[in-house]
Amino acid sequence: MLELYTDRLRLRTVVASDWNNFLYTHSNEQLNEFVRKPQTESVIRQKFERVLKSQEFDEGEWLLTIIEDVHTQAFVGFIGLQHTDVEMGQIQVGYMLHPDTHGQGFASEALQAIVDWACLAYKPHKFIAYCVEPNIASAKVLEKCGFVREGLLHENCKIGDQWFDDCIYGLLAAQRC
Repeated sequence: MLELYTDRLRLRTVVASDWNNFLYTHSNEQLNEFVRKPQTESVIRQKFERVLKSQEFDEGEWLLTIIEDVHTQAFVGFIGLQHTDVEMGQIQVGYMLHPDTHGQGFASEALQAIVDWACLAYKPHKFIAYCVEPNIASAKVLEKCGFVREGLLHENCKIGDQWFDDCIYGLLAAQRC
């Protein structure tokens, strides 16, 4: 079981008792504004079951962790890594935090922790993140953690019926590790 600690946070492997938080984050309209249209509970349950089964960080798989307040054990959100290309040493990052925790620096703290851990555990060449252009808060988190906007993918992300441009961010591991 993966466990990482910062001064304020604990990042740990997802377990079956995390279902309610997983359902909430994947079905909440506000949280999914820049990600996807909220899905049905059955689709979300299938995703959750895959997360529980995929504890290995194989190519194409997401390693999802829960973010908790280290002092209160309160749910803060999720953060994950996807080994997008093992040969190229590329790892994608993604995160989603509970609305009550926004603006407190938790996303940056969790992102720095998981990037540092991945540098030690997997020795990647590069971290990549995608962020729809209107998601200014997420862009600020990435930039605070050293990610640099490297490009814009026009109409790369469809949320509901609307297309959005995706900003692609990168962080060379050599600049972080």
